[in-house]
Amino acid sequence: MIARLRHLVTSEAFSRFIIAVIIVNAVTLGMQTSTTLNTRWGDWLGRLDQIALAIFTVEIALRLLVIPRASLRDPWFWFDFSVVAICYLPASGPLSVLRTLRLFRVLRLISVVPSLRQTVQSLLGALPGMGSVVLLLGLIFYVGAVIATEVFGQDFPAYFGTLGRSLYSLFQIMTLESWSNGIVRPILAEYPMAWTFFVPFIVITSFAVLNMFIGVIVSSIEADSEDHRREHMAALEARFMARIDALEARLTETPAVAPDQRPEHTQPPD
Repeated sequence: MIARLRHLVTSEAFSRFIIAVIIVNAVTLGMQTSTTLNTRWGDWLGRLDQIALAIFTVEIALRLLVIPRASLRDPWFWFDFSVVAICYLPASGPLSVLRTLRLFRVLRLISVVPSLRQTVQSLLGALPGMGSVVLLLGLIFYVGAVIATEVFGQDFPAYFGTLGRSLYSLFQIMTLESWSNGIVRPILAEYPMAWTFFVPFIVITSFAVLNMFIGVIVSSIEADSEDHRREHMAALEARFMARIDALEARLTETPAVAPDQRPEHTQPPD
């Protein structure tokens, strides 16, 4: 019985079924935000939501039953378990606001779809390499904010009056959101040479440093893909060698026919 359940839980068909339930549940949760649809189909939408929650609960229980060690060691299992457990929080009281976190059930697609899971793992693997880029960006922002506060703070206190305002204004400039007409052009009217500060800042932060983030992430994804490819090739090689060993074992166990046991060929009568 356990073997059959294990085969069911680890099968591709079961994964596809869970993916379908997640997608249907995501559509249901989105429809519940509509007042018109919720007024007309609220009862049915609520029932579908409860059915999806029951399916997710059974899935978690089956995984704990048939593959307990692998499940408890898998971080994605704890992610799924937390998402499902949040749905059982009381609908009233101080914890009722946490019920909105049931929308995180949609994120279960990340743990179910292998390609999405690999992408997230690559992004997490890129975090250590991104630390130095974040530190560099922070240093550039701090130096730029101090300079902007010292130079432009007295005439433009709304943007550069304090260090915090300068940091926020420089972040807006880095994102290229209304930076020209909203911030820089009024400053250029008072300080014609201010472009020598803002243009290099934009070039360094928006184009150079942010592209470093992209480069680190792409490198991490490529390295992770290469590791998966090597693991796949190693698994194929191990399977191939196992078949060769099995074939050699069968050939070794096959008894050879002795020469004296071979049938004698009788001469045809003349």
